[in-house]
Amino acid sequence: MDQLVCIRSFARVAELHSFTRAADALGVSRAAVSTQVADLERHLRCQLFHRTTRRVGLTSDGAEYLTRCQRILAELEAADEAVRRTRLTVQGRLRVDVPAVFGRALLIPALPRFTARYPDLQLEVQLNDRVIDLIAEEVDLVVRVGPVKEPHLIARRIVSTRLITCAAPAYLREHGAPAEPDELRRHKLIGHLATASHRPYKWLFQRGAVRRQLQLPFNVAFNAAEAQILAAVRGAGIVQSMDLLVAEALAAGKLEVVLSEWSAPGAPISVVCRSALRNSPKIRVFADFAAELLRQYRQRVDALLDG
Repeated sequence: MDQLVCIRSFARVAELHSFTRAADALGVSRAAVSTQVADLERHLRCQLFHRTTRRVGLTSDGAEYLTRCQRILAELEAADEAVRRTRLTVQGRLRVDVPAVFGRALLIPALPRFTARYPDLQLEVQLNDRVIDLIAEEVDLVVRVGPVKEPHLIARRIVSTRLITCAAPAYLREHGAPAEPDELRRHKLIGHLATASHRPYKWLFQRGAVRRQLQLPFNVAFNAAEAQILAAVRGAGIVQSMDLLVAEALAAGKLEVVLSEWSAPGAPISVVCRSALRNSPKIRVFADFAAELLRQYRQRVDALLDG
């Protein structure tokens, strides 16, 4: 039984006091309407109408049910209208900037669904791992990893991350696993270069209330997190990265966690736009789309790591 279809038929019969007139209004046969109402009555285990040869009237159960159904149908109509209005106003150019790994792994595979829903939107996507100036580069919206401090920007925090230190099984078999963060100095390490300073980020560790930040000697450092992880998978050394980025390699056995007791909170990931554009429909729909992709992947990562 399609309950929504049955409810529509029931409500129209109640409104017009006739199965025949309801069928004409709905553009279906009288038999179809009768079947749908009968199915609904069986589902509810009660009689909704008093039926006579001349008139159809609601029972007390039917009257109570109609009141609730009318609210449901009104809400549904309002939701439909809101989506129709959004589709009409989501148009023009939208320039977005996202981290390269987010763009390649999550955004691009899901784009056909988004562009099909908003065919009048001209989407321009930049993939990079640097923090940009939205005004100077004329970008409307960004997905940003890390804090947002600019007063003219509106940030919507989507997911949190954790920092995980890991290495390939082959590397750990050959070199052993560090038991404490200081032991990393005796290992081959793979760093991540900061965009602004071009120097490797310090590594963060936390165990209970103890929090440490270490400036470590790196054998190699990259300006892209994907390159870091690929090098680690190939056995080049130990890497520290966000759990979102290494979860699948860990689940596949390509990487193994070290210093598991020292996992530290990582940077939050937010959807950010200029405050002047915060009420733009095209900003809102893309922000919702990007946020949903991130939340779904956060849930997937949690399942992989918990499993």
